[in-house]
Amino acid sequence: MTSKTDKPALDLNQDMVRQLAEILNETNLSEIEYEVGNNRIRVARQLVTSPVTTVAAPSVLAPVAVPDQGMPQAIVPQDPADHPGAVKSPMVGNAYMSSAPGVAAFVKVGDSVKIGDSILIIEAMKVMNQIKAKKDGVVKEILVQDGDPIEFDEVLMIIE
Repeated sequence: MTSKTDKPALDLNQDMVRQLAEILNETNLSEIEYEVGNNRIRVARQLVTSPVTTVAAPSVLAPVAVPDQGMPQAIVPQDPADHPGAVKSPMVGNAYMSSAPGVAAFVKVGDSVKIGDSILIIEAMKVMNQIKAKKDGVVKEILVQDGDPIEFDEVLMIIE
């Protein structure tokens, strides 16, 4: 693996980056990539969507009190992004659960992890980036599958 110091300096064409960003805005894309020879520019953004609110029409019937029958209450699923053990993607790319095809996954649900353990890889622009556990705990949920494209700040897994 080569270090950053071994690579030649990138001659960044700021006008091209601006033009690509304008195309993103005009077309509502989340990312765009432009390549000429050995030079490649990739511009990406995270789309923020606002929640849709629905309002129920007022009822003409009077409310009726129903005695509690001891029925279980509906469980509202928690947004994984709000979970204190959420592991979020630091970049846009593709998630890989193991170091190579056919090799066992770094972790599976129920595994214990320690700070610094590799938990998955994100490939971004042909560079494999190991994602490491930021805390000790147990993998409670894995929200991505091997090879899934992922966005910046997307929740990858939950560690409690």
